Amino acid sequence: MNQEIIKNALRNVFDPHTGQDIVAMNMLQSVTVEGFFVNITLSLSAQNNEFKADLNAACEQAVQDIFPEGNVNIHFILQNPHEILGAKTPLPQIKNIIAIASGKGGVGKSTVSTNLAFALQDMGAKVGLLDADLYGPSIPTMLGLQGQRPKVQDVYGKPRLIPLTAAGGMPVMSIGFIIEPEQAVVLRGPRLAGIIKQFLEDTIWEPLDYLIIDLPPGTGDIQLTLVQTVPLTGVVLVTTPQEVAVIDAVKAMNMFMLAQVDVPILGVVENMSWFSPEELPDHKYYIFGEGGGKKLTKMANSMLLGQIPLVQGIREASDMGKPIVLHNEPITKRAFMNIAQNLVQQVQIRHEALAPTQTVKMTS
Repeated sequence: MNQEIIKNALRNVFDPHTGQDIVAMNMLQSVTVEGFFVNITLSLSAQNNEFKADLNAACEQAVQDIFPEGNVNIHFILQNPHEILGAKTPLPQIKNIIAIASGKGGVGKSTVSTNLAFALQDMGAKVGLLDADLYGPSIPTMLGLQGQRPKVQDVYGKPRLIPLTAAGGMPVMSIGFIIEPEQAVVLRGPRLAGIIKQFLEDTIWEPLDYLIIDLPPGTGDIQLTLVQTVPLTGVVLVTTPQEVAVIDAVKAMNMFMLAQVDVPILGVVENMSWFSPEELPDHKYYIFGEGGGKKLTKMANSMLLGQIPLVQGIREASDMGKPIVLHNEPITKRAFMNIAQNLVQQVQIRHEALAPTQTVKMTS
């Protein structure tokens, strides 16, 4: 019996919040074997403090399965002694949680969310995608995952959802995986909040660099539940050039900029900026006007992450279940890759200049 054998056995013990094994999550700090005595030290986060007894029992069982005569001693150290008194996040394994928001529907927010996620993945990041538009989930169609259902895994007596997997191994969750495509979603605020929390707190999200959350239009219960549940790294606003879209986008912007919410605006994406016929790719027809994205950027005191042309191929790719970024179509892929690169820079600036976002405590 040696340290490596014990370590491999402990890969069968799982982090209660992420569903990943404790070795992969770097919870295992040390293992020593002295004759029949096995000493294990685990690093425990505030989120996992309530599962201390379960983890202890699971580690003992994992070792005794391969070393029945072993005497196992588990020692826990708290990652941050002050963390348990402060704000908790249900997703400590995710480095950046970015919401994609808009004031009105039809501006291509879900198209931006999916293609941005795959552009970040193309840059080498580990990315997940959460469809939080409970009334109009379109992510399953855009990713070709219609009709598939998430599996459920028992983690220390609690059922957890396992996200579906899109191209490149990207984990994805949507209410569209749970209801039938034609089923109407009729839900009041508390139930909406419950589903969003389930997708965040009761879903096994693996360690990610970015979790992209596609929000519904507006400033309703889903947006409020999100900022009360997880600390957002920031928000990307999506608009089209025309004035009516900008007016509605300003409302979404103002919600995140409220003093009690205070989520940074990372940037603005202007969608459908111009129309370019396939046979005339260098021609630009500004059928929705000009300047909406720049105007919103100025009001948000942020930056224009990029402009996306109105190209037939984007719609066709989404309908086929393979986002345009995966098609290597030069014009639109370049536009989304440019947006992703700018977003990564903005996230870095945000972390250097601002303190981490806290979950929102709202009394009314």
